Amino acid sequence: MDWKKHIAIDANVLAGRPRVAGTRIAIEQVLRHLGNGWTIEQLLKEYPTLTREGVLACIAYAAEYLGSERLAAIPG
Repeated sequence: MDWKKHIAIDANVLAGRPRVAGTRIAIEQVLRHLGNGWTIEQLLKEYPTLTREGVLACIAYAAEYLGSERLAAIPG
């Protein structure tokens, strides 16, 4: 998945937060819904401007971003 075709970052839209291109749907919003148990089908029904490729691009973007970051352990 080449997420770069489906993700946009523009300082004038959503305060520069990464979003699905052509929408005002933030990647974070998509990932939070998926993390809360929503299916891709539920996302597509709730957000008609969203595409399956857009959802998959959000996941691919997050995976690449997290793969490039050094994360600290969360105390538990």
